[in-house]
This record gives sequence, structure tokens and C-alpha cells, in this order.
Amino acid sequence: MPLPITSLYAAILALMLIALTYYVIKGRANTGVSILHGGDMALATRIRQHGNFVEFVPMALIVMALAELNGGNATALNVAGILLVVARIVQPFGMHPDIATKPLRIIGGAGTHLSILICVALILIARFTG
Repeated sequence: MPLPITSLYAAILALMLIALTYYVIKGRANTGVSILHGGDMALATRIRQHGNFVEFVPMALIVMALAELNGGNATALNVAGILLVVARIVQPFGMHPDIATKPLRIIGGAGTHLSILICVALILIARFTG
């Protein structure tokens, strides 16, 4: 069964993952550090920006796909998808090695969690009403 909504956001997020990956590769090339971050906090930040993305986006896409497969509301799915993309765009700009509460980091994290929760709610609604 095709998943047109999830597929759209998965494609956008895949491009973002590639961009973040190359950002880390560039940082490694500039520092000559192959493993970990070698004490370079700018490289460590790049690595965490990438890591944060790969920690959250797969689950977000899984619950989005499950919600779509269970007949979740298309508008709600698109809201969740747009929210996820925007959250994942702003999150890296808010990550700082010394400041854990930068506004963009909070917005990015909250937006990501809200996107996941919307999809979870769609799954539960389908489960208990269908």
C-alpha cells in the first residue's frame, strides 16, 4: 500500500540527513579527526546535531507511516510532517556545547515530540474507533 504523505516527508528528511552527514564529514576533514571529536567542540557539536537527527527521525517516520496505514487524517498527518521538518531544521541551530536551553533547541525538540505525539494519537484513534 502506498504511503504518499509519509513518503513526501521521508524524502525531505532524507535530504536533510545527507546535508547533516556532509556537515560532519566537512568538520572531520577540517580537523583531521576520524573517530569521536578529538576534543574539538565544534566537531562534537556537528556530531551531536547529526546524532540527534538520527535518534528521533526514524521513530517519527515509523509512527507517521503506521498512522497513515491506519487511515489517519491527511490534514493531521501533514501538520505532523511539516512540524517535524521545521523542528528538524531549527534544532541544529539551537545546539550549543555550553548552553542546553537555547530557544531553537527547545523549539526543535518540542516540535519533534509533538509531531510524534500527533501520529501516536492518530494510531490510537484508529485503534479505538475503527
